[in-house]
Amino acid sequence: MAKKPRIVIIGAGMAGLTAANKLYTSTGSDHLFELVVVEGGDRIGGRINTSEFCGDRIEMGATWIHGIGGSPVHQIAREIHALESDKPWECMDGFSGEPKTIAEGGFELNASIVDPISTLFKNLMDFAQGKLTEDSAGSGGDACYYNFAAKAALKDCTSNGGFGNQSVGAFLRRGLGAYWDSCKDREELNGYGKWSRKLLEEAVFAMHENTQRTYTSAGDLFNLDYEAESEYRMFPGEEITISKGYLSIIEHLASVLPPGVIQLGRKVTRIEWQPEGHKSIQVPNGYDSRPVKIEFCDGSFMLADHVIVTVSLGVLKSGTGQDSGMFNPPLPPFKTEAISRLGYGVVNKLFLQWSPNGNRPANDKEKFPSLQIVFHPPESELRHEKIPGWMRRTASLSPIYNNSSVLLSWFAGKEALELETLSDEEIINGVSATVSGLLPVSKHNKEDKYNSPCNGNVESCDDNGVRFGKVLKSKWGSDPLFLGSYSYVAVGSSGADLDTMAEPLPKLGSTDSDHHPLQILFAGEATHRTHYSTTHGAYFSGLREANRLLKHYRCVGI
Repeated sequence: MAKKPRIVIIGAGMAGLTAANKLYTSTGSDHLFELVVVEGGDRIGGRINTSEFCGDRIEMGATWIHGIGGSPVHQIAREIHALESDKPWECMDGFSGEPKTIAEGGFELNASIVDPISTLFKNLMDFAQGKLTEDSAGSGGDACYYNFAAKAALKDCTSNGGFGNQSVGAFLRRGLGAYWDSCKDREELNGYGKWSRKLLEEAVFAMHENTQRTYTSAGDLFNLDYEAESEYRMFPGEEITISKGYLSIIEHLASVLPPGVIQLGRKVTRIEWQPEGHKSIQVPNGYDSRPVKIEFCDGSFMLADHVIVTVSLGVLKSGTGQDSGMFNPPLPPFKTEAISRLGYGVVNKLFLQWSPNGNRPANDKEKFPSLQIVFHPPESELRHEKIPGWMRRTASLSPIYNNSSVLLSWFAGKEALELETLSDEEIINGVSATVSGLLPVSKHNKEDKYNSPCNGNVESCDDNGVRFGKVLKSKWGSDPLFLGSYSYVAVGSSGADLDTMAEPLPKLGSTDSDHHPLQILFAGEATHRTHYSTTHGAYFSGLREANRLLKHYRCVGI
């Protein structure tokens, strides 16, 4: 009796388990394939990692369902009742209410300063993402300044040779400059110390840029391609978190697989494939006709007819470099060049426990506010010297839900990597110095300190600065199984590179694929042209590759 085709899926994250789920449930009782999922770590989920911290359910990785309209993740979460929980969870009340925007030095900014720049930034990003065009943008009322700035930035870009190799960062800064040009001769601000109007506006704009860095994983928005930004798609509807945790989706996908299909602790070190003709591989009991050999870090190996590679783009970048040999023979140039051109960044989350002064019971004044943080530039002589540089590139410090004792900040790029190297003590000291630097310069007495940005509510909000308790942080950049967080289209790459990422090897119909086609297939968020960087993009990619194999075998009559 002929052996069943063996499909090995590398990675037990969203893409890998979606593919496994589809392959297993689509073949019925005949079990057309021999299916194995190998995972290098000691858990399933990949970049989905639900955890607990100080009694709250939190997400160390993927957090949001980005739009509930049409999202397969939302559909699964609803079907398995994962959107209902009695246990408190991260962002269970959605985005925090109106945040306080605090400028370094303790100045709370009113809406007349923050709102115009926030609207400008949103309009510019809407232009970059194709949500607004020159024709659709209004021209009257308050919109005129913002849309004029966006249109001027568009004109500036196109007059300099179009958008080829233009960055989102450059477009945003051109828009800010155009806004200033259209709003000259305004009155200077009073009551903000040495902050001028222009310095404050630029700092608020930079705050939004830092938020955008965490959205995209581009450590520098000047590396984020402008033209490709408009290809990115989001689902309509609200963005929500999953009450029972994102891991509940993963566990549901894995639940249909028989015991033993998922093998943990099986880190792949090498994939040997046969792009040029077929030869049997020697095994202890003779020869095996399967064309792909997967080697593991413990020296063992496994043979397969097809391998679905779902490792991160960061691992692919590391594994296809000059000094590495993840694939033997190496992947063809069209594939490695796409891997090299695309961007892949690091985003980390920092959770901190906060508690009120133990000398008195908590009350309504002891809620840590949701803070948007506005900093002086790192090179400014006006900066608070004790605020560390890695804190200056975060945009917020907020409770994970109303009244929670757990606070959260997001970091991207080199600051996210630096965060991974810091001790808990260094982090607490840095965050404490930052919150202290947001307090008014004048010394508060007992009565007026409750009007400070922290409302006098942290464990110590006095001359010794603000103190926090426990610390928990993600470390996606240094984890060898991920080497980062998610992909973006970098300047010099394009959406076509994401399509190239998805192409299998050898291609069906090529001369090399006559005997053993589809030896290596690729899935994961970095292989989806319009939904890269998302869990639903990973889900779609897993379905795509499973369907590719199902179609192949059904076409040849097996």
